[in-house]
Amino acid sequence: MYAALFPGQGSHRVGMGRALYEASPAAKEVLDRAEAALPGLLKLMWEGPEEALTLTENQQPALLAAGYAAYRAFLEAGGKPPALAAGHSLGEWTAHVAAGTLELEDALRLVRLRGRYMQEAVPVGEGAMAAVLKLPLEEIQKVLEGLEGVEIANLNAPEQTVISGRKQAVEEAAERLKERRARVVFLPVSAPFHSSLMAPARKRLAEDLAQVPLRRPRFPVYSNVTARPEEDPERIRALLLEQITAPVRWVEILRDMEARGVKRFLEFGSGEVLKGLVLRTLKEAEALSVQDPDSLRKALEVERA
Repeated sequence: MYAALFPGQGSHRVGMGRALYEASPAAKEVLDRAEAALPGLLKLMWEGPEEALTLTENQQPALLAAGYAAYRAFLEAGGKPPALAAGHSLGEWTAHVAAGTLELEDALRLVRLRGRYMQEAVPVGEGAMAAVLKLPLEEIQKVLEGLEGVEIANLNAPEQTVISGRKQAVEEAAERLKERRARVVFLPVSAPFHSSLMAPARKRLAEDLAQVPLRRPRFPVYSNVTARPEEDPERIRALLLEQITAPVRWVEILRDMEARGVKRFLEFGSGEVLKGLVLRTLKEAEALSVQDPDSLRKALEVERA
């Protein structure tokens, strides 16, 4: 019994997905379909430049394609579907493609628009995000009380929380948090994601998402908004929109999975960010990544043991 995890922004790298494309017919099929839906995507994923791949509207479909390709390669090689699945922010869309809720092509087009709308919601330079380390959530919440323009965006690990909002407000919050001996790291992002400032993006995406059919997922997929598995297609549609402005409740998702008996977590796609968050959050968990032929073989060996 394992849970499938799919990463969000920040896990991209030039070359992502190429080794699996060359080794796995299933991954090749996924990535060829992605290229047909969004011409030029594979060249961007494999050759860059990194600055272009990092752009939100490019990074989101690239991560979705790489994550789903890795998952399909795992199934092709004999791996079983997960008991549960979750994705971090953008990764929730990948999880729904893996679960059959959304068609790959529909999801790719939607997340490209999602990224574009999120980028355009706030002018560059007016928003900011910062990771707050070595300080419990309760203390961070106390510091933010009375500060306008800054919100909690991601609850990634017990002592890793991300704040988001208007640049000046985030900078003021950072100074107050440092006074409490927190370590604050500003993130190299182009917009204040998962904050109320993303409301214009949510409104624009609603019109596009309304045109796309959603099915009941083949296995439960967690919502970042509720931190619970959701299976009703129309509720999923509403929560995918709400997710744009709501915090990512990742700690609660992992703990709920553990409470349901999950001890092994497989991260599909690029990077090992979620693997690290699992190990920092759950003491008894085992976490592996699947992003190339070598890591795929290791994950299969562990699953068959």
